[in-house]
Amino acid sequence: MRRKYLHIILNIVTALAVTMFFACKNNFKDVQQVGVLQNVPIGIADTINLKYTDSFMLRANLLSSKMIDYSNRDFGFSEFPEGIELIIYDDEGNASQIFSDYAIIYNDTDLIDLRGNVILATHKNDSLFTPQMYYDQKSEWVFTNENFRLRSEGTDVSGRGFDSDRNFVDYEMLESGGIMELDN
Repeated sequence: MRRKYLHIILNIVTALAVTMFFACKNNFKDVQQVGVLQNVPIGIADTINLKYTDSFMLRANLLSSKMIDYSNRDFGFSEFPEGIELIIYDDEGNASQIFSDYAIIYNDTDLIDLRGNVILATHKNDSLFTPQMYYDQKSEWVFTNENFRLRSEGTDVSGRGFDSDRNFVDYEMLESGGIMELDN
């Protein structure tokens, strides 16, 4: 009789163990998010000086007085509400600078959305002025669908929509308002 009860208890314990084994799932990300609200930043930093290097060469330097990190969201990003200065170096060490009053860097796409008084100045003294511009970090490409002003080699061009590599070697103006020659 005792053996019969022991056999029943053993079967019940085995059934419970097998059920628990198959019921478990890997939800480590969910556990990490416990107590973290999606609308609250995961971090706030002051006085940012971030340097990016590749093959022992400085490729970019990001400067900002404030960064708010929302990488805890499904589509994570970093916000720079007080603007940025982004210095980009080419293979010869020449620096191009981008300034804006506000910026967002999207983590998954490596796209930087620059807004408010955006200025791109190359090492060749070419300058682009626009209210909003995007910079694709992977392809090192800048573009805007907003109004722009391009000052380059004695010319001053205004228009709407601009697409270029970061040094203005290969660029396209979607709508041009004309070219004005400047006297030196």
